[in-house]
Amino acid sequence: MSVQIEHDKTAYEEVHPSNAIAGGRRPDPPNALASTMAFAHRALLRIKHVPEQMFDVTVFPIIFLLMFTYLFGGAIAGSTGEYLQFLLPGILVMTVSQITMYTGIDLNNDIRKGIFDRFRTLPIWLPSALVGALLVDVIRYSLASAIMIGLGLALGFRPEGGAMGVLGAVLVILLFSFSFSWIWTAAGIIMRSEKSLMMVSFLVVFPLTFVSNVFVDPSTLPSWLQGFVNINPISILATAVRGLMHGNGTWEQIGWVVVVSAIFVVIFAPLTMYLYRRKE
Repeated sequence: MSVQIEHDKTAYEEVHPSNAIAGGRRPDPPNALASTMAFAHRALLRIKHVPEQMFDVTVFPIIFLLMFTYLFGGAIAGSTGEYLQFLLPGILVMTVSQITMYTGIDLNNDIRKGIFDRFRTLPIWLPSALVGALLVDVIRYSLASAIMIGLGLALGFRPEGGAMGVLGAVLVILLFSFSFSWIWTAAGIIMRSEKSLMMVSFLVVFPLTFVSNVFVDPSTLPSWLQGFVNINPISILATAVRGLMHGNGTWEQIGWVVVVSAIFVVIFAPLTMYLYRRKE
């Protein structure tokens, strides 16, 4: 009888719910850096398993550069080679600025699939899910820049600023793009679908890029339009990038890019986190 009682007691202890809870001290929650790197690794794995999403930083930049150089170069500058010297820094800015919207699209997809709610329940630094994705996007921007510059050199682009000027231009673009992406993370939380987010982003990015100094010298534009072009953030970035690549950039041009980037972060990073916490 005592043997049976002991057996029943052992069986009860094995199936009791309390035994499913690990005993001892729980592991410490990850710090901000560890959780951010984990989400960055997640974003890298997404690229690995869905490589076609890299078309926007590989195929599209090539199409844009070839199309604008050889279709419009002769008409605008009289020579495709001369126009390439002016165009490449600007179209590099345009290409990278346009692909910033994919940060918000990925976040919007996470929200619609329910992964977003799971992330908010984890004992982690809350912004790490967003910052990790943004850091991986910097890799995308770097790849797009490398492709554009490599193709430009093959076509005859010769940056008078040398390697240091090109590197400085790329760093300025990465700073601006990281800051600009916060706009689309906020929009990704607000918008109800991926299509609506893409529509809004195109309505914002396309006017900014085409009504700028990316393709033409602002002095050739009507006077009433020059005022907007000169304060356009894309124009400010393109001016700094063009100056650095051609060796005549100034600290004032770089400073304005830093100021604009800081404004984007100060406004949209807190707004994104506010929406992120309150999203239902």
